[in-house]
Amino acid sequence: MTVLIKRIAAAALTLVLAAQTAAAFDTTARAAFVLDQETGTVLLSKNADEALPPASMSKLMTLYMAFEAIREGRLSLDERLPVSQHAMSYGGSTMFLDTTDRVRVEDLLRGIIVMSGNDACAVIAEALSPNGTERGFAELMTRRAQQLGMTSSTFKNSNGWPAEGHVMSMRDLVLLSNRIITDYPEFYEMFSEERFEFDGRAPQNVSNRNPLLGLGIGADGLKTGHTQEAGYGLTGSAKQGERRVIFALTGLESTRARAEESEAIVNWAFRQFAERTIAEQGEAVARADVWMGAEDGVGLVAEEDVTLLLPTLTGGPLEAEVVYTGPLQAPITAGQQLAELIVRPEGLPEHRVPLFAENAVAGAGFVNRVMTVASVLFRRIGQPPQDVM
Repeated sequence: MTVLIKRIAAAALTLVLAAQTAAAFDTTARAAFVLDQETGTVLLSKNADEALPPASMSKLMTLYMAFEAIREGRLSLDERLPVSQHAMSYGGSTMFLDTTDRVRVEDLLRGIIVMSGNDACAVIAEALSPNGTERGFAELMTRRAQQLGMTSSTFKNSNGWPAEGHVMSMRDLVLLSNRIITDYPEFYEMFSEERFEFDGRAPQNVSNRNPLLGLGIGADGLKTGHTQEAGYGLTGSAKQGERRVIFALTGLESTRARAEESEAIVNWAFRQFAERTIAEQGEAVARADVWMGAEDGVGLVAEEDVTLLLPTLTGGPLEAEVVYTGPLQAPITAGQQLAELIVRPEGLPEHRVPLFAENAVAGAGFVNRVMTVASVLFRRIGQPPQDVM
């Protein structure tokens, strides 16, 4: 049978099973996804898997593949790339490149990040494409995204220029951003640059469009996006202390709405949640019954401190339970995995933690085994057990 311990009275959890709840964030964005990086806790999910036009936020995929190519030696930061007629033909946000230019890869990367250069993306794309075309690179982007676990992303170009079927989900954008931050910290520093002037030719396009930079809330990336179809969006990240929050949102009505909603999400994520240790390494959180053992029970412990991101406000009790199939059969070895602690914070995904035997429990001797069986049998027939010796 399955034993459920709904309320754990063990001292290790007495304090953390106190009440906690958080006010949900009611975003006006069409779709949004907010992730606490360290714990992997999803703080907000609204239409997060809907495939939507990502506009310039899709440039993050081009950047990831460029970083990857540099790491692998297929590109270098000082390498100069030619500008094709196709790349030069892009409008919107550009670096104002022309076919007479040969541009350093580092300048192209900064031009994409700060200036949101559509032309710069195309130059990178053509350099890395298997057939030298942006379309070929877009197909490569789609395949690489699938390899990274991005299940709702299809690319038709390198920069998010409106095209039928060019889509990403907010969950995919956060997943991709997390990979950029984690895999390429040496390049991620570029995302916090507030200005980049390229050759003096685009004086009106030198400021980073990320509205959170410089606000003192720990924001350090990543990318804005806007088209008429997509509305205004932002994939962003902020770090305060040891915590980092990554988010993506889209479908807002204006640059002001994007800025206000993004700042509000960051403040909410840091103020309404905090990391708490709910079980300490080696300290029993519950005791499981043991069958045919030298002892009738065994303590259940976590092999390391269990720290979860939990709401900071108090409310109803935090739901938790220990689940195991029991009674457990002796002998049991110390450190043997026996059970699972399941914690269900209100409004957040459940968290499962394996529990292990606190100590070894030897099998019962012959006399004790006989006494145990006799006790069970007599209880079943409603008669007191007799001395069998």
